[in-house]
Amino acid sequence: MTIETLVQDNIVEGGFIAAEEQRSIQWSSVISGAFASGAMAFILVSFGVAIGLGVSSASPTWRDASAALALLSGLYLIIQAIVSFGFGGYIAGRTARPAPTLATIEDDGERRDGLHGLMSWALAILIGAALLAIIGAAAIERSPVRSGAGNATSAEPLLSYELDKLFRAPRRPVNTDMREARAEAGRILMTSSSHSGITVDDRAYLVQQVAALTGLGAPDAERRVDASIADAHTAINRARRNSVIVAFSVAAAALIGAAVAWAAAVAGGRHRDGEPLPNWMASSNRFHRSRRAMPVP
Repeated sequence: MTIETLVQDNIVEGGFIAAEEQRSIQWSSVISGAFASGAMAFILVSFGVAIGLGVSSASPTWRDASAALALLSGLYLIIQAIVSFGFGGYIAGRTARPAPTLATIEDDGERRDGLHGLMSWALAILIGAALLAIIGAAAIERSPVRSGAGNATSAEPLLSYELDKLFRAPRRPVNTDMREARAEAGRILMTSSSHSGITVDDRAYLVQQVAALTGLGAPDAERRVDASIADAHTAINRARRNSVIVAFSVAAAALIGAAVAWAAAVAGGRHRDGEPLPNWMASSNRFHRSRRAMPVP
């Protein structure tokens, strides 16, 4: 009776230990998968930027690009996320230790490997967000708009080309400070995309400023101001369109990447154990030769 009780206690204790090991996360595999995802994403994003598939740009030529190019860039972002997170998830699942043999639920091993892939996806997202925040803060700190006086405006990066055309003059005194005039004109042009548009008083003021700073006559200054208002309205609308595409592409890439990381980690765990893929991945079994499927002599 005592021996039977000891055996039952050992089985129960071993079952608890196996259950705890089965639910544990191996951070070495998670970190490996996250770094693999980051490296693959860096390669693919660099390639996309090199061939002109950047999702957004501040250059005037990008604002003249078609909506098809912006959509193609967003699609490429989603594809690179699928490849990157799939690669990282597979590494996380393949390098994780196998699940204990004492398993009461058949799907526990699949959940365990999938969680490793999901954690590698989450860690890669956090590392990427932190790096982007650091790079963005450093770029803003070094930008001329930031280093300038308090006359800087948010319209300067977006409407810099329109402001250049607005105050273009063949002759201007040397060392003329145009920052205040450009900042004020930029704030006025930003209202061109509002529901009411630029008011009559603001338009008249811009005409006066352009005539005074460029030496143009009143009719020429009015035509230049009207053209700048139209160009600013178009540029702001295109910037909004690109922002929507960027936001949708980033969200879609992140969510799809989570699912792909889970599935790839499950596939990596099955390949690690020499088992066929689960039923919902049965169509991919032909790419892997299972050791258990080989005939035994």
